[in-house]
Amino acid sequence: MSTIWFFEDANLFKVLCPHKFRNYKKDHDFDAYKKSDYIYFEEDSANKVYLIEKGKVKIGYYSENGNEVVKAILTRGELFGEKAILGEDRRTEFAQSVDNATSICPIGVQTMHDLMRDNQTFSLKVYKFIGLRFKRLERRLQLLLFKDTKTRLLEFLDELKEDFGYCCPNTGDTVIQHPYTQRDIANLIGTSRPTLNIIMNELKESNKIDFNRREIRLKIVA
Repeated sequence: MSTIWFFEDANLFKVLCPHKFRNYKKDHDFDAYKKSDYIYFEEDSANKVYLIEKGKVKIGYYSENGNEVVKAILTRGELFGEKAILGEDRRTEFAQSVDNATSICPIGVQTMHDLMRDNQTFSLKVYKFIGLRFKRLERRLQLLLFKDTKTRLLEFLDELKEDFGYCCPNTGDTVIQHPYTQRDIANLIGTSRPTLNIIMNELKESNKIDFNRREIRLKIVA
């Protein structure tokens, strides 16, 4: 099953970042950001796309009443600002560094178009990514509108399992080693961190999961 919450199998940084191409290497630099720094704001000019070389980036927007809505939290190898490829002139979301040492590879839209024109395989990967991103956001909206918080968490864990899970040979449990904090997860499923804590502890007490700061274990139900 294709992942909904993350781009499934392509670390685009490996094949796209301009410093890997002779024609672009001499003019290319990375941009460094600390925690809470913004890469761009809503209404900024959309003239670049970005690849994450290191760290995490939060994508979101502010509702009419000023509440922050988090659409995605992205990690190394993932692309954002991709709607500029499709002709978006102004940003409809913000991008903000989540880590203290985030490194971003900025790519001008024209450079991106040149790379896509010259590399059909890469072009297909980019369009696949954009399609999956739209499907993911549509699915997430459905979850936020129609499912309760516990169900949203369980479905999110099921998606995490696809990307970061493996079967423990000793117990048969699924162990998920993921890069997200509890605050990240709370933001992604549209709840508060205290509420997430309560639900995760309820699931732990009922022996459905176990967790620590580095991993979540999905228990086999006897």
